Amino acid sequence: MNIPEWYRDENLPTGVDYTDITQVEVYDRRHQRFRDYGAFANHVIEAAGIQPDHTLIDLGAGTGAFVLQAASRCRMIYAVDVSKTMLAFLRQKADLRGIDNVVYCHGGFLTYDHTTAPVDAVISSAALHHLPDFWKLVGLRRVAQMLKPGGRLYLMDVIFSFKPEELHEQVEGWIDGFVKTVGEEFREEVVTHVRDEFSTFDWVMEGFLERAGFRIDSITASDTFTSTYLCTKV
Repeated sequence: MNIPEWYRDENLPTGVDYTDITQVEVYDRRHQRFRDYGAFANHVIEAAGIQPDHTLIDLGAGTGAFVLQAASRCRMIYAVDVSKTMLAFLRQKADLRGIDNVVYCHGGFLTYDHTTAPVDAVISSAALHHLPDFWKLVGLRRVAQMLKPGGRLYLMDVIFSFKPEELHEQVEGWIDGFVKTVGEEFREEVVTHVRDEFSTFDWVMEGFLERAGFRIDSITASDTFTSTYLCTKV
């Protein structure tokens, strides 16, 4: 990919530095305390209609929350992440499990070049918020190009669905909820997310998806901070 000088460098850490293996190990350990990876993968596979002969892309694969659970349920998965450290950590876990249908790709929404045939589905969980809003649309348009016509996008992320005037109350409640659920050590990760990362409002995200070439089939908001969009390329 020929990258112009004005293009955003998505390899630079946003928020927590996941090029640091210590941070990657902490992330993997903490998130398993409050996320049921198996249940999540089952939900995605059912919602997106993923079949055994399908090929998928997991954009922002991280330490394998989806990939490790879903590899046996499809033909091939491209695990894409901007952190080479995350990818190496994921690959080690996959190798220990004997998983051999994963292609590991360094890149992200803005730089990953999918040079093989378009895929049946793209999955992205809690990754798009690393991009400012301008670049979210650029990234989503590139995602649409990776999909077959009628291909599915499953996008889950931190999305603000509260009113702007509720900001202080909502954020403080979100932080307190994580501390109660996971522990005091998680406070800084949530604070860093709000302060340094780029989550956006639901009405903004919906506009981006439509302008990127997707039909929004369903929206599920589990709370005022987490939303899931199931979309079809049109």
